[in-house]
Amino acid sequence: MRADRLLSLLMLLQTRGRMTARALADELEVSERTIYRDITALSTSGVPVYGEAGPDGGFSLVDNYRTSLTGLTEGEVRALFMLNVPTPLADLGVTQELKTALLKLSAALPTARRADETLVRQRFYLDSTGWKSGAESVPYLQTIQHAVWHDQKLRLTYRPIPTLELEQLVEPYGLVAKAGIWYVVCVQAGRFQVHRVSELRTVRQVEETFARDSEFDLSTFWQRYCEERDQQQANYSVRVRVTRNFIFALPYYFGNSIRAQIESARPDAEGRITLDLAFSSLEEARDRLLDFGRGVEVLSPLALRLSVCDYARQVLSVYESQIS
Repeated sequence: MRADRLLSLLMLLQTRGRMTARALADELEVSERTIYRDITALSTSGVPVYGEAGPDGGFSLVDNYRTSLTGLTEGEVRALFMLNVPTPLADLGVTQELKTALLKLSAALPTARRADETLVRQRFYLDSTGWKSGAESVPYLQTIQHAVWHDQKLRLTYRPIPTLELEQLVEPYGLVAKAGIWYVVCVQAGRFQVHRVSELRTVRQVEETFARDSEFDLSTFWQRYCEERDQQQANYSVRVRVTRNFIFALPYYFGNSIRAQIESARPDAEGRITLDLAFSSLEEARDRLLDFGRGVEVLSPLALRLSVCDYARQVLSVYESQIS
């Protein structure tokens, strides 16, 4: 533990230059007395660290004591320091490890390149969370992570439907964070399956290990899984008529893939176009299309058209009764 702290202290001095004992203590989450002991240990081991008293004083390294990391281009340095600690990595408990790794890389850069770090961090920040998205409770994430890393089986329970609870002994192959939501990819009875971690009722690690399929690739599996899931969910076809003034907004709501349909559609005399959209269910189609008001009219299926009319009447009756 102390060896790691000494290395971190050295990297801080190498990266940031002169720092006070208080600043070093705050950064490393130790007392100032510990910092003074660590400075003495570094000096005794031959590291040229020296201190200066006074309000502008602090500890520093001699200027030529530096290990240069050569070969990185300006663009590579910019890309490196666009990284921050995303929420999924924080969930896994590796926040400090990533910060330390970036600190070591920064300390090893030549002086000219280290200036790029500050420029990048003041100009780019990557936020992986959605608007108003509350964090999911994932109390078993650390247990799953440990089992994935050590190829140990897990016994978990979940509810595929509210009235049924299942227990399974699974082989956890990997963890995936998609849009801030954690999923575990596992094998049960020779078949791959995916569970949302927050929906697991219990998770218990067992001593039994398993042999992984050497040909399994997590990223390839996940991409294929997402494609198949999208195809399965988008099986409720809806025909709509879109007003001329709303056409421009369609890619925002349905993605750029809808542009091909828009370009091939023939506007009627009023500039409206007819499109075919896919949803996972009548309920999803109704909820989304109601948001568009007069901009989108449902043509078929009839059941959806009637459901939209019913919801619109209910809303109208509430407000009309209040006004009258």
